[in-house]
Amino acid sequence: MTGPDAEQAVATGLSAADWYHTDLPRKDMKALMQRRDAPAIRDTAILFGLMIALAAGGVMLWGNVWAVPFWLGYGVLYGSAMDSRWHECGHGTAFRTSWMNDALYQIASFCMVRNPVVWRWSHARHHTDTVIVGRDPEIAVMRPPALLRLLLNVFGILDALQGWSRMLRNASGRLDAEEATWVPESEQPKVIRIARIWVAIYAATIGIAIATGSIIPVMLIGLPRLYGAWHHVMTGVLQHAGLADNVNDHRLNSRTVLMNPVSRFIYWNMNYHVEHHMFPMVPYHRLPDLHAAIRHDLPAPSPSILAAYVEVWPVLRRQLRNEDHFLTRTLPTTARPYRDDLHAAAVDGLIPT
Repeated sequence: MTGPDAEQAVATGLSAADWYHTDLPRKDMKALMQRRDAPAIRDTAILFGLMIALAAGGVMLWGNVWAVPFWLGYGVLYGSAMDSRWHECGHGTAFRTSWMNDALYQIASFCMVRNPVVWRWSHARHHTDTVIVGRDPEIAVMRPPALLRLLLNVFGILDALQGWSRMLRNASGRLDAEEATWVPESEQPKVIRIARIWVAIYAATIGIAIATGSIIPVMLIGLPRLYGAWHHVMTGVLQHAGLADNVNDHRLNSRTVLMNPVSRFIYWNMNYHVEHHMFPMVPYHRLPDLHAAIRHDLPAPSPSILAAYVEVWPVLRRQLRNEDHFLTRTLPTTARPYRDDLHAAAVDGLIPT
């Protein structure tokens, strides 16, 4: 974020550029963007109800092998479902009522060990400069792909450790150099205050665990970020991996994947990822409708998680030998073509990196 790639992205006009959008009638777009409380209240009640039930089962069955499924389920909801709740509430679109968005955003940020102030600005940059090298701080799979890092993050190891490390740094009154590039100076005291609150919560949790001689408190708070991370890594990798970088058309750099209902609940419909990036103010519960409205202008979605990985894996393997290789998404005949210069560059591998 502070090196020559960032400078080049700004100099070449890739940063904060105008992005392609599918044409939609204003009336239809307005209807799709309408926010409602009911869907998110329902889904949030289901989420926390399941978490309470699974945690209770895990605690009551502690020491028994039958406790394992309860903890695994709880972990996925804590360490993966909270990723999508953090994301959607950060956009302010999950609920119509602002305080509901803010409350769930704060809880989800804590679970994912992402400072809510830092990551609100980080994610804004991700949408402004999606997969623009040197500008996008949230590129999950760089080129060449760091496959060992991906494997470790299936268990939350690197991301969570970095999150806790940044939490301690922020609590000490400091931001790192990259954070300072996107967090306004006026917001930085909030970063520090929240980090100190989190440190107090973790200290209390660890203190209770030591006092009771039981690991259960940290199984409930903290450790699920590790043992429950696999689902959000599995789905998150598919968002942009293997596709073009340094382009201003989300059809080239983002991927929509059709998923089973359970994964869609955990992921909160972020599998409609081209649609989300093209129109980020459409609430998660209307993304299937948005997909139906614009699919004539988009590459065909991957029909399943497995099919998406069948497509992605050979690309990642080839990128280990040739980091300039990527997959160009084919458009249907009903779509407006890619902008000629970007499309030609993508096909010829001439996009600057």
